[in-house]
Amino acid sequence: MSIHRVLVVDDDALSREFMTEAVLSLDFEVQATDSAEAALDELRRDAYDLVLTDLRMPGMGGMDLLTAVEEVCPGIPVVMVTAHGTVESSVEAMRRGAVDFLLKPCSPESIALVLERIGHTHRLEQENAYLRNEVVGKAGAGVIAHSRPMLDTLATAERIASSKGTVLVTGESGTGKEKVAQFIHRTSPRKDGPFVRVNCAALSEQLLESELFGHERGAFTGAHQRREGRFELADGGTLLLDEIGEISPALQTKLLRVLEEEEFERVGGTSTLSIDVRIIATTNRDLAEEVRKGKFREDLYYRLHVLPLHLAPLRERMDDILPLVSHFASHYASERGIETPDLSAAATERMLNWPWPGNVRELENVIQRAVVLLEGDVIRPSHLMFGPSTAASLSTTHSDTHTGSIFDSRGPRPVGSALANRRLADIEREAILSTLEKTGGNKTEAARRLGVTARTLSNKMKLWRSLGLVA
Repeated sequence: MSIHRVLVVDDDALSREFMTEAVLSLDFEVQATDSAEAALDELRRDAYDLVLTDLRMPGMGGMDLLTAVEEVCPGIPVVMVTAHGTVESSVEAMRRGAVDFLLKPCSPESIALVLERIGHTHRLEQENAYLRNEVVGKAGAGVIAHSRPMLDTLATAERIASSKGTVLVTGESGTGKEKVAQFIHRTSPRKDGPFVRVNCAALSEQLLESELFGHERGAFTGAHQRREGRFELADGGTLLLDEIGEISPALQTKLLRVLEEEEFERVGGTSTLSIDVRIIATTNRDLAEEVRKGKFREDLYYRLHVLPLHLAPLRERMDDILPLVSHFASHYASERGIETPDLSAAATERMLNWPWPGNVRELENVIQRAVVLLEGDVIRPSHLMFGPSTAASLSTTHSDTHTGSIFDSRGPRPVGSALANRRLADIEREAILSTLEKTGGNKTEAARRLGVTARTLSNKMKLWRSLGLVA
């Protein structure tokens, strides 16, 4: 919890002044009242983070104020102060909802200790509530990296992790941008702080503003009590702004201010809050192009683009495919309570020949479905269901050796075509071998003509040799 404003309630002028000075010395804002009734009026008018109240006062006492505060401002912590340090009064105050108590005369040190303890406890509660509502990777938070592009990316990520500079992670949907953001957090000096994520594409402008900055009670319809935003929850840690390219121009302006000044106000609030947060943003958009189109603020773009990191698509990271298959197969087999299945040679070939337009996310879905459909202990082509362009041909496959119709994005080729009724993998292999023959075995030139990377071509040749499909 970020405690900024404290309401002191005590009918004794000397005690009230002492507690007010003690709270001020701890760099909190403070307001003091001489009665419980005046305190309730103050709570109805303005927002406070904590109430520090005397137990025994004329008229409404501290216990009754405790009950009334819960009705007027649910969730605001109340600390009871008493000169009558009986066990009974302390236990009763805690039983009725007080978060702590202090004995008069209370020193500035004892007040500081209680406020620090309350802030720490509330922060843990908020983080736990946040984590209960977050899915941090269906199959674990690690990054699978065997390919040179991914290893280079992680090496760069590790170098920039020690900095507080804003990181902009770009790449196609499903490439693992969030996993890399988690990796940066775990290898940074902030690793013991919170890692908080917000999906900017999943919420309306008003809801996203409230999620980011929090809101005060009554800020809008349905805001029945104060709520801390993700910036406050991430204080001392890392905030991941997933799909930053989707936020509205108005929110872009507010976000720019937070990045520049490290302070903000809750929705409907007047108090300025300071935070210490490392920002990692991800996007599958070309933000530079969005700036040119006038859809994204140029100044915000440069604030985000301090430490850029780009993730290559899975089709350019062939060496990652089989390790990812193994990882997801093991995870989903464990969920089913079965042994991790093997991948047949034909299924392996299909996995390596598929272009993976949905990247790692698509691969995970394919393996999850395969494990669910599995009856034996080997994943075969009949278990693999790719995108809609090949679903029809794959659904008719029941063994490792088969022939199916070849589909592209426009549907099946005409029956009279020379390519009709031939396997896509065979056509691809023939195209590569023919091009290599034309280039005299020059893999770099062959890759250029085929529109793939030389590494992709080499990986395919390596696989085909291991399967005995080429010499």
